[in-house]
Amino acid sequence: MILTVKPSLFLKDKVALPASKSYSIRAFMIAACGGQSIIIDPSDCDDAKVAMRTAKALGAKVKCIEHNSWEVHGASSARMAQVIDVQESGTVLRFILPLLALRGEKVKVTGQGTLLGRPNLFLTEALRKMGVDIVGKGKNESVPININSGILQGGKIRIDGGLSSQFISALLITCPQLKEDTQLLLTGKSLVSTDYIMMTQQILHKSGVDIQQKNARKYLITGNQKFKGLRKFTVPSDYGLAAFLMGAAVLNKSDVVLTGWLKDDLIQADGHILPLLEKMGVKFQKTSKSIKIKGPQVLKGGVFSLKDCPDLVPIMSILALFSKGKTKLTHIKHARVKESDRISDLREELLKVGAKVEETEDTLIIDPQEDYRKDCLLNPHHDHRLAMAFCVLGTKVGVCVKDIECSAKSYPGFVKDFKAMGVNMMKK
Repeated sequence: MILTVKPSLFLKDKVALPASKSYSIRAFMIAACGGQSIIIDPSDCDDAKVAMRTAKALGAKVKCIEHNSWEVHGASSARMAQVIDVQESGTVLRFILPLLALRGEKVKVTGQGTLLGRPNLFLTEALRKMGVDIVGKGKNESVPININSGILQGGKIRIDGGLSSQFISALLITCPQLKEDTQLLLTGKSLVSTDYIMMTQQILHKSGVDIQQKNARKYLITGNQKFKGLRKFTVPSDYGLAAFLMGAAVLNKSDVVLTGWLKDDLIQADGHILPLLEKMGVKFQKTSKSIKIKGPQVLKGGVFSLKDCPDLVPIMSILALFSKGKTKLTHIKHARVKESDRISDLREELLKVGAKVEETEDTLIIDPQEDYRKDCLLNPHHDHRLAMAFCVLGTKVGVCVKDIECSAKSYPGFVKDFKAMGVNMMKK
């Protein structure tokens, strides 16, 4: 399906933010490990639904007890499925591999679409060293992945933390369930997306699991821990998805109020969007229940490190097109192994509208132009965040976005909410 987005002179309205995809996935996967949990208002996006189904496949009992509140009884020794399809969820894939290896059973994990080429080598290498016979497809060990035999064992484990934090989170969830204690050591030149690791630690702590972090690269994990469940956990609103709505308001010099559950005690990597916008000259007012954005007259370019928030690369690139002065987005190499190559694929599409964009392995450099081509057909490469970012671009120059339904991976209500803000759009 193609979505045509026309320039919008002024946006307004109050929009309720969707729940966090990352927290929803972590809540269901950790709840599946033991105890009784109540998860309130999780995301209804595709990836969160995969996490819920995967929890059931692990043997957990999941049921809706009232409107969007879910009761989860941990899997314990319940029988699990022999083939598990995680569809396109990279997070669920990485989280489930070591959990499956706890049982010593033969199981196959499959996936679809953009997940077919995503790398898992660092994680599968670590699991082999921990005693598991696990084999993925090709040199990157993509799906399908077969766990043939072996039971996971603790000890001293090294894993590269420079490609994806999901590998580390996966081991932090699983290692407390081993018989042995584990010393987890992170290697690699630079650690990325560390806020996501902290998110995982927060949910583990709420479930009664103790992880001792000695420094940025060393974790001590006691074995034989019991997951007590999350009791009542309300999933917070998603800053990463709010970034697209804020971006549209900013570009159109509009005042928009976004409402939701925005408590500061729950870490979100994409919460970096607020200080980033502030550096660009955006004014906002934030409480635990809302964000009020006031679009500036002039956006300021600059150098912005997105090392810990690669999901912000698409929207920051769009904002950079309309900023004063060049913008350089740095430390984003790991954005190449998301649903798309968020450096090369993004540059390819922005060139279609006449943007001046340079890329290196680790950076994007955007030099804003006076004018851009209008009504271009842009391909998001089946990446939900590229699709939504291109819609934000459309509010300024008009674009046609292919495959807009891929936005349901994280934000099924995106088109509805965008339209409620006053954006002129039409589906074909």
